[in-house]
This record gives sequence, structure tokens and C-alpha cells, in this order.
Amino acid sequence: MADRDVEKSYSDKETIKKLERLVDCMKTGKRYQIQVAGKRIYVPVHAVFSIEHEIEGNSEELEFQFRWENN
Repeated sequence: MADRDVEKSYSDKETIKKLERLVDCMKTGKRYQIQVAGKRIYVPVHAVFSIEHEIEGNSEELEFQFRWENN
């Protein structure tokens, strides 16, 4: 699979919908599906969730991420 690093911004309303679907999937043990920049992503149930905080100069970033290995 080719390397890919894409960032997509969403409105508050869109973010809430996506997070509500994510929480529902986590509660029911289902994989999470999301489309980012034209590519459908399937986050498996066994994905590991982490939160990353970065500071560079006057800029801060808080990143919520899932990580998993493809077999």
C-alpha cells in the first residue's frame, strides 16, 4: 500500500455526527467506517486509540488517533 498523509477539516456539526458514530461503533464492538479525501477507511475493532499533544512555537495540536496493522 502506498504511503498517505491526508488531513481533513470538518464543521462542528459534521464532527459531532462522526464522533457519535464512532462512539456507537466502540460501544457495540463494530468496526468504524469513514471516508477521508475520497478513500473509505475501515478502522478495525482491535485498533489502539491514543491522544497526542504537540507544541511547536506558538502552535499547539491535539490529535486523536487510531493505529492498527494491516495483515
